[in-house]
Amino acid sequence: MHPTKNDLPEHVRFAMVELLNSQLAVAIDLALQTKQAHWNVKGPHFMQLHLFFDGLRDLVDGFVDDIAERAVALGGTAYGTTQYVAKATTLPEYSTSITSGKDHLQALVTAFAYFGKAARAAIETADEAGDADTADLFTGISRETDKQLWFLESHLIG
Repeated sequence: MHPTKNDLPEHVRFAMVELLNSQLAVAIDLALQTKQAHWNVKGPHFMQLHLFFDGLRDLVDGFVDDIAERAVALGGTAYGTTQYVAKATTLPEYSTSITSGKDHLQALVTAFAYFGKAARAAIETADEAGDADTADLFTGISRETDKQLWFLESHLIG
């Protein structure tokens, strides 16, 4: 841990940095999976989905940055290397063989649903530790993830 005047107890900051880094790995993986869909989508709704997936990636990149910066603000180090992410992510693996828009949508629904569930678990963990700011960070991420999940699922109706 790096020195900081942050008044959260060190054991809380340490636990939150661990939580943040575990969620950072999942967020980075989600960003990469979203870009995988963006690059490889094919089909009659190609352009709409291609642009939609790119916007999702931008949104997730914001989550990544916020999570990493919170870890550093608490005196920790943000672990965002591909080596760390590959070992630490718990997000289900994304198939690299899919190409259809529907299949990418279904895969991203699974990934975003998982990420939202993980964000809600992180809210509870941060609350229990007494870190309202980290809980608030994950509350915002959870709310926006649920909204994007709704958008993704809406493409699959009909």
